[in-house]
Amino acid sequence: MSDDAAEGTAERPSYPEDWRADVLAADGGVVHLRPITPDDAFKLVSFHSKLSEQSIFRRYFEPHPQLTPNEVYRCTHVDNRYRVCLIALLGDDIIAVGVYEGEPGSPCAEVAFTVSDDHQRRGLGSVLLEHLAGAAAENGIERFEANVLAENQGMVRVFREAGYQVSGTYDGEAVDLDGDEVLELEFAIDPTEALLQVRNARERASESRSIRNLLSPQSIAVIGASPTRGKVGHAVLVNLLAGGFTGPVYPVNAKRRSVQGVPTYPSVRDIPNRVDLAIVAVPASDIDVVLDDCLDKGVKGLLVLSAGFADSDADGYAAQRRLVREARAHGMRLVGPNALGIASNDPAISMNATLAPKLPGRGRAGFFCQSDPLGATVLQEAAARRLGLSTFVSAGNRADVSANDLLQYWDSDPDTAAVLLYLESLGNPRKFLHLARRMARDKPIVVVKSSRIDRPDAHGDAPAIDNTVAANVFHQAGVIAVDSIVKMFDCAMILCHQPLPAGPRTAVISTSAPLGLLAVDIVRSGGLVASRTEILGPAVGPEEFGTTLAKVVADPDVDAVVALVAPPVPIPMEPFAAPLRSVRSETKPIITVFAGANGIPELLAVNGSDGMPDVGSVPSFPDPDRAVRALQRVWKYAQWRGRPISVPRHPNGIDVDRAHEIVVSALRRGATDHGRLSDQDVADLLDCFGIHPVDFREVATADEAVCAAEELGYPVAIKATSEGWRNRPDMSGVRLDLEGPDQVTRAYRDIAAASGSPHVHVQRMAAKGIGCSIKVHDDPSFGSLVSFGLSGMVTELLGDRAYRALPLGPEDARTLIDAPRAAPVLDGLACTEPADKQALADLVERVSALCDLIPEIRELNLEPILASASGAAVLSGQVRIGSAPRRSTPRRIG
Repeated sequence: MSDDAAEGTAERPSYPEDWRADVLAADGGVVHLRPITPDDAFKLVSFHSKLSEQSIFRRYFEPHPQLTPNEVYRCTHVDNRYRVCLIALLGDDIIAVGVYEGEPGSPCAEVAFTVSDDHQRRGLGSVLLEHLAGAAAENGIERFEANVLAENQGMVRVFREAGYQVSGTYDGEAVDLDGDEVLELEFAIDPTEALLQVRNARERASESRSIRNLLSPQSIAVIGASPTRGKVGHAVLVNLLAGGFTGPVYPVNAKRRSVQGVPTYPSVRDIPNRVDLAIVAVPASDIDVVLDDCLDKGVKGLLVLSAGFADSDADGYAAQRRLVREARAHGMRLVGPNALGIASNDPAISMNATLAPKLPGRGRAGFFCQSDPLGATVLQEAAARRLGLSTFVSAGNRADVSANDLLQYWDSDPDTAAVLLYLESLGNPRKFLHLARRMARDKPIVVVKSSRIDRPDAHGDAPAIDNTVAANVFHQAGVIAVDSIVKMFDCAMILCHQPLPAGPRTAVISTSAPLGLLAVDIVRSGGLVASRTEILGPAVGPEEFGTTLAKVVADPDVDAVVALVAPPVPIPMEPFAAPLRSVRSETKPIITVFAGANGIPELLAVNGSDGMPDVGSVPSFPDPDRAVRALQRVWKYAQWRGRPISVPRHPNGIDVDRAHEIVVSALRRGATDHGRLSDQDVADLLDCFGIHPVDFREVATADEAVCAAEELGYPVAIKATSEGWRNRPDMSGVRLDLEGPDQVTRAYRDIAAASGSPHVHVQRMAAKGIGCSIKVHDDPSFGSLVSFGLSGMVTELLGDRAYRALPLGPEDARTLIDAPRAAPVLDGLACTEPADKQALADLVERVSALCDLIPEIRELNLEPILASASGAAVLSGQVRIGSAPRRSTPRRIG
């Protein structure tokens, strides 16, 4: 182990709590992973005793029916540095063990796994390998070695599919051990891009499978089924039966022989057949017994409708945390508590496991929300608009299953074409951003961000997420962010039934001049272009309307059509609806204001075999404003989707090793002020990434200032460096364009006296330009964020900064530069030349790479940056450093 690594882990506690994790197996089941303790000795012996002879031989290469006391002691008494043992548990039983063991000073460690026979082929070896690699990386170990029997194809497959670069005798000759071939493997554990892709793919498959288990159960138990109207256990059972669930439903009620004519069982244990999903409608105080019964029965998922948890008080919040912990320990995913329920419109399932008596028909949108009253409203609104849903999840308190889990599922669900989310809290916003950015390339995501959306673990005093930051980050990920349920459904109507526009050119056809002109004005107000206007008048007949509509749709200069049909008196509307249904385009969306209808009226529907509106149905809005605003949002999403994928890259001419040495050296010698690097260290660090601040000298006397000015060459600037004097809007700490020794001497004395410090900077004057700033900071929700804005008091007062989540690719950097409202200034005014925006974008990319590759950087501020036609000159920079976050993020729930 290197000295750096040893220093970084010297204070690691004897038991690393942060290595605990609830993880998903390949079949979607939950497993708890944690480091072993001496108290696990009996469990370890019991685990080994249940292994088959074949599993034992594959692990030890010889018969080994029981562990010796020395082996048990050595496995349970580890230092969690050179020797680590992780155990996977289901309930109180160990079901898999993974260990690595190395020697002090060696960059290698030997790794091995054992999985119980009943839990093999669940991907637990891969999970253990990922988490052991994460632990090893923290401890400075660079490579794993493993000896595997050639016949042990399951373990060979773990290493083959892990994503690591494997070398050794894997592809060559194997060692013969008494007739059994042993493969000697060696691989680097550094998390390369290929490894992360493999890990993400496994995570996606596991999380998707876990949600599929919930939404596609073959059998359901309703625990707390009641014959009394008004009770939760009555409502959900009635809805399940009335909805035509295709599998058996087992009511559980110890006091009744039947409910709703269906025989009951005293407990889940007493049900003679398999139970996939248990719906819980019992008081919170009875949950513990229910969990034990479900574990014994092998239930895969829990839907807890019961209230009285985090929705009540602090004690309820603590009870909810225990509920999640126990559910995961029992191997189950949990929806709720305090949930409205879940539903699937797949004809093979037909599950209405909600408290809402009627669901919208089958459609192409998946919906997730938390609040149960809101969920009921959403279902009513969707049904009223005839917007069909593929699946519906109202997660209540969102104690376990979250929007992130549903994104993983919907990403691969062929029945879901668009995703609708109402978010009141963000469980893991960093993960949400990653998932949404990937998914939005194929399927649109519309998010209603509640005004009370807050940070993770929101039970407490966590501050609200900054709305500007959230809007910027959502846009970066391709998410359509809206502020109301109405706007969400407006967008969904277009996304589910019409194609995305190929461009902004919008035609308006109207039978009403005032409505038509209003629509044109709205088109021009938000990113669309009014390319054609046809005002037909109130006396127009359906034939003329249809002919005009066909011509407009065929016009190559039109990308989208807004048709306003508003007769002044009641007339038959079918003749006007027929051309709207029939004049279809694969690339041009058609939307309408059709006699004030809201949704997909029957006259405008192209129904599928189940009678629900299908692709090609024409959405109708009650007024032009709603119609055009929805189209504007859809067009912005289409623009994002049409841009190149912005893949983060490492610019040329960077020296990561030298940068790392600068940071580590500063941390070692304590050469920071509350974590802030010295100005010279900042300059050296930036230089490692091709960012070259304008040359300066730090001086402490007037004579040194004159010498520095002579060395740099006139003209120069003198700047105060003490706290509170940098980058002041009134420029009182700066003297510019100094041309000789006398001016430098006088400026030095003025600045030193005013700031109260003899230490100042003498800096060569840069070309005049537009002041800008680039900043990076850690956001509690979205991780490391980079922001860009123009310098100045007005900009700061108005909050005119744009934000992106790191790391950034070229397209991200370019859009960030153009995002602030004041950004057009960079394109040049009547009396100024355009600034080199590509130089600014390149600077942003280099800052992104710096903060990505040197994770010890906690804050960075480059200000001012003078942007001119000749480039972007960095005049000053500040960097704060601290302990790096974990290098690896193995697969875990959340």
